Amino acid sequence: MAAPFRVVASTLLCGPCRLLHARLRSRIVVSSPSCAISLQRTYSDGSEDKSTHFGFETVPEGQKAERVYKVFESVAQKYDVMNDAMSLGIHRLWKDSLLHIMNPQPGACLLDTAGGTGDISFRFLDYVRSQRGRQDRHAARSNQTLSWQQITDSYASAEPGQGESRAVVCDINKEMLKVGKQKAEELGYGTDLSWVVGDAEELPFDDDLFDVYTIAFGIRNVTHIEQALQEAHRVLKPGGRFMCLEFSRVSNPLLSSLYDAYSFQVIPVLGEVIAGDWKSYQYLVESIRRFPDQETFKGMIEDAGFFRVQYFNLTGGVVAIHSGFKL
Repeated sequence: MAAPFRVVASTLLCGPCRLLHARLRSRIVVSSPSCAISLQRTYSDGSEDKSTHFGFETVPEGQKAERVYKVFESVAQKYDVMNDAMSLGIHRLWKDSLLHIMNPQPGACLLDTAGGTGDISFRFLDYVRSQRGRQDRHAARSNQTLSWQQITDSYASAEPGQGESRAVVCDINKEMLKVGKQKAEELGYGTDLSWVVGDAEELPFDDDLFDVYTIAFGIRNVTHIEQALQEAHRVLKPGGRFMCLEFSRVSNPLLSSLYDAYSFQVIPVLGEVIAGDWKSYQYLVESIRRFPDQETFKGMIEDAGFFRVQYFNLTGGVVAIHSGFKL
């Protein structure tokens, strides 16, 4: 599934990615909780006086972030195993679909927010490397039929090459990042991948910095979804793309009934058996039910300033991919 709108070619040049990498070298703070605080713009909004939901429970806004943090701190070591168990491995196909719809080109810079264990970033880097290889093979085949004069002219008129793509995994939870960083080392991902402790509601990055922003199965856990969407808009370059993969609303009544039964009766049991944590997975199931439906979330993305917003239902609406552009 090709992306309906390509990021402007000039945004994919190597210069911005090198600048991004330079800015991030001092921001890889996986092991330092004090650094995480220094990277964030702090503000006070009287959150202790307001309430929000933590699953089906109502809690003061000021407590939600801490409680969500503890949930993911608790499940970090078994998070990937539980994803396979809960979805019967289908989450891998959902994430592959996100990349095919995104269709990133070589030289693109990605911010993967709430990206803890790195699944989206790994797929992104693999995808752009595959694209680069395909382009190189196509160019080599084309050159085989050119005359010497045509080859000389093509070198003379060639534009500067595209830089290497880079991905930044940003997550508020240090334990999730540690797991992801260990996976990256085992899989051989190098300097084209950075790990940053940061809050989706107060991203520690400059404006107009990234070509693509992704958040997969994370936005429903933030306290202020509108704030996270505004931050996504801020850090994207003009022409940049916002993409969210999240559990959504099932429209088919029969599938919805089966899905509810599986979610509430099986997933917490799996959480207890595999991760030793019933309560965390009970919260995760409840948080899915509290998340807005596809049309409502689409409207929220548009309100944050994005254009050409659309969504793609997967597995009957069990999950949806939302996409929008910053113009």
